[in-house]
Amino acid sequence: MMKSTRRNFLKAATVTSVGFLVAEGNAQETSNSPNEKLGVACIGVGGKGGGDADNAAKFGNVVAICDVDKQTLENKGKGAAYLKAKQYIDFREMLEKHEKEIDIVTISTPDHMHAVATLMAMRMGKSCYTQKPLTRTIYEARKLAEVAKETGVCTQMGNQGTALETSRTAIALLKAGVIGKTLEVYVWSNRPVWAQGPDRRMTLERFADDARKKAPDKAEKAIWDKFTDVQRNLTRLDWKLWIGTAKYREFWPGIYHSFQWRGWWDFGSGALGDMACHQVTVPFAACGLKDPTWVRAKSTGHDFDSYPASSIIEFEFPANEERGKIPFWWYDRKGNRPPQEVFAPYGIEKPTDSGVLIVGEKGAFYSGDDYCGKYEFREKGGKIIPVNPEKDYPDLKIDKAEDKGNFDTNNMYELFRAVYAKDPKICHSNFVDRAGPLTETILLGNLAVWAASNGGPDGTMGDWGEKIEWDAKNLVVTNLSSLKTRGVADLIKPVYSDGYRLD
Repeated sequence: MMKSTRRNFLKAATVTSVGFLVAEGNAQETSNSPNEKLGVACIGVGGKGGGDADNAAKFGNVVAICDVDKQTLENKGKGAAYLKAKQYIDFREMLEKHEKEIDIVTISTPDHMHAVATLMAMRMGKSCYTQKPLTRTIYEARKLAEVAKETGVCTQMGNQGTALETSRTAIALLKAGVIGKTLEVYVWSNRPVWAQGPDRRMTLERFADDARKKAPDKAEKAIWDKFTDVQRNLTRLDWKLWIGTAKYREFWPGIYHSFQWRGWWDFGSGALGDMACHQVTVPFAACGLKDPTWVRAKSTGHDFDSYPASSIIEFEFPANEERGKIPFWWYDRKGNRPPQEVFAPYGIEKPTDSGVLIVGEKGAFYSGDDYCGKYEFREKGGKIIPVNPEKDYPDLKIDKAEDKGNFDTNNMYELFRAVYAKDPKICHSNFVDRAGPLTETILLGNLAVWAASNGGPDGTMGDWGEKIEWDAKNLVVTNLSSLKTRGVADLIKPVYSDGYRLD
C-alpha cells in the first residue's frame, strides 16, 4: 500500500489488503462415530454466522473458523468453543488445509458467497448448513441441489422455522384439507430494515465532489478524514475477499459491510430473499408453490444497483393434483400489505406488520408470525376453526424436531442427526427436496422486480413492470427476446470472478 499523504490520497480509489493465513492446522483422520464429535468449519462468524457457529459448536468440534473481517474473526476466536480452532480469512485455504478434519461446514456469508463456498465444501464430501436464502441467483440454487444429490452429503438451509413442530403441523393440516383446496396465497413483510433505494453508491471521488460543492472551505479536511476512515476500515477487512465472486467496486464504510449488503443487487437478494425463505416455507410445502409460470412486479423504483425501497410481486402457479391454478402475492416494507378487503371476509381487522394468509375453499389460514409458528384457521365471517390434530386427524404424520432449546439450535442439530444417520432426508430443509426449489421460486420474484425499475412520483409505487414468463424446468425466460428491460437473464446465472468455481 502506498504511503498516505495529502498529495496522493485522492488518487487512491480503493485500498485492498492481501489475503493472509492467520493460522495453519494439522490434518487428522475424522471419525463419524456418535461417540466422537464431528469436525466443523465455519465460514462467516459475525452476526447470524456467529449464532450458527455457536449452535454447531454445541454438537461438534470446531476445527477452523473463517471471516474476511479480522476483528470479527479474532473476537470469535476468544470464545471457549473456538480457542483451538485455526483462523483464516479465505475459506478456500481453510477447506484445503483441514479437508481431512472436517465433516460439516456452516456457511453464513453475504448471499453472493453462499453458493461458491457451499459448492466447494460439498464437492469435498462435506455436509453443509447454509444460511437463507440458499443462494443469490436461481441457477446457483439449482446447482447446489444437483451437487447435493450427486455427492449424497447432508444439507440444511438456515430457515430455522422449518424445525418448529407448529409449522410442521400447519403444513400437515393444510395438506389434510382444513381449509380445502388453495385458492390464493398472500405474504407480506416489514422488511427491509436496512437501506435500499436508488442512487446510494458512494466513492471517494463522488464524496470529494459533493464536499467541495457543499462546503468548499471545509472540503479538503472532510475528504482527508474520510480517506483515513476508509483506510482504517481496510486494516481489518479484506475487501477483495469480501467482494469475492462479484464485480469489483470501491469499498465505502457503512453501506456494504457488515449488514447493508442485503440492499444491493450484486451482493444480496433484498427483502424478498431475506424473509421469504422463512415466511413462504409453510405455503410452499403445503400448497405446492413450485415452478411458477410467470411473475410480474411493481416497485418504488430502483437503479439496477440497489433494490427498491418497496415492492409488490405477483406469481402465477399452474394447477397440480391438489388444487387449480393460483396466484401468490408478495408485499415488502412496513405498512405495505394486501388490501383490507382480502382480510375482511375472515374477520381480520388489524393485520400484523408481517404475515401469511392462505385462502382456501372452506376458510383461510392466517399467521402473523414470520415462521408460521403461530396461526389460526378461520371461516368466512371470522369464526376460528377449532382443530385438534390428534383427534380430528388421527392419521396425521408429523416428524417432530428434537428439542435442543430453540428452533435455531434444533435446525442445526437436525443436520448433525442426518450426518450420523447418513440420511440427508432427515433434514427438512435439505437442498434437494426443499431449500433448492424454494429458493428458485422466491428468487424468480427478483427478476420481476428488476423489470419494474420505474417507481411512482415521490417514492410511491409505480405501475406494473414487464411480465416475466418462465420455463422452470430449463431456467429460461421464454419471452426474453421481447422484453425491453436489459439484464434480466444475467440474474439467473452469475459470472464469477477469477479464482472461484461455479460449474
